[in-house]
Amino acid sequence: MRALVTVLGEVAPDKLGFCHSHEHLAIADGYPATVLAHQRIDDMERTAGELEEFRRLGGRAVVDAQPTGCCRDPEMLAALSRRSGVHVIASAGFHKMIFYPKNHWIYGWDQDRLACLWTEELTRGMYIRCDSAPPKERSGIRAGQLKAALDEGTLTPQYQKLFGAAAQSAVETGAAMMVHIEQGSDPVALADFLQREGVPSRRLIFCHLDRSVPDLSVHKELCGRGIYLEYDTVGRPRCHSDEREAEIVLEMLAAGFSDRLLMSLDVTRERLAAYGGKPGLCHIRNSFLPLLTARGVTREQAERIFMRNPATVFAREV
Repeated sequence: MRALVTVLGEVAPDKLGFCHSHEHLAIADGYPATVLAHQRIDDMERTAGELEEFRRLGGRAVVDAQPTGCCRDPEMLAALSRRSGVHVIASAGFHKMIFYPKNHWIYGWDQDRLACLWTEELTRGMYIRCDSAPPKERSGIRAGQLKAALDEGTLTPQYQKLFGAAAQSAVETGAAMMVHIEQGSDPVALADFLQREGVPSRRLIFCHLDRSVPDLSVHKELCGRGIYLEYDTVGRPRCHSDEREAEIVLEMLAAGFSDRLLMSLDVTRERLAAYGGKPGLCHIRNSFLPLLTARGVTREQAERIFMRNPATVFAREV
């Protein structure tokens, strides 16, 4: 049976609803917040209130992209989902290395051990309280996808190990793998690597290309292979306007890739309204969807991006 694995259990794909495919709802205080202050989202009341407003406006699901050993908080995610009625899909895997101190266990574990860890999180339950000590205490809250992040530059030996481990886990579990891409990295070379490792292109989601890779021919090449792209440069005037984001979406739709696009906001503390940030979790529903409609995106295309594509890519055999 194919289902989406959420923090509260399995959900049939046709029950997912309107989905933001890459957000951050819960990040405990810890080392990542010493690197970037917005890497802390730990006020239950504030986050829950914003998530409840998201649901009131029609939102039904959120993918939380905070991975293993990086101040991820599975218990808060489960509590948020239970309180708001919003499905939450959590992440196993790894973030950029800048968010791990140099003595973190992730540097010393070998590829097979990491792959086994993430497979266990996807199938049995995510580990808790493993940010400064190796994983020992497992919750019963399962991850629903793998997160992997490439910093600027090429695949160093550390990143080869990490991406190799994530690929092993993806192949074993059938889970989707979400790949964070930075400016200056080579997503095509990374796609080649992951496909050589046996990850089917239909299980890969490359994120942030709308702000990290200006050349849309690269986007089209990846989509042509069957890889999904997750766009989230919405409400980010420092990167580009929402009008420019709409133009990118329209060009990809015109190229025939409506079945390979996902969208979100990639909110952190500084982008959540409940914490005094902008644009807030409801910006797509309130502002960006009307803009897409005004620019000619059809209801069927919007439903594919925000409902049908997430329901397809995040579902796996359970």
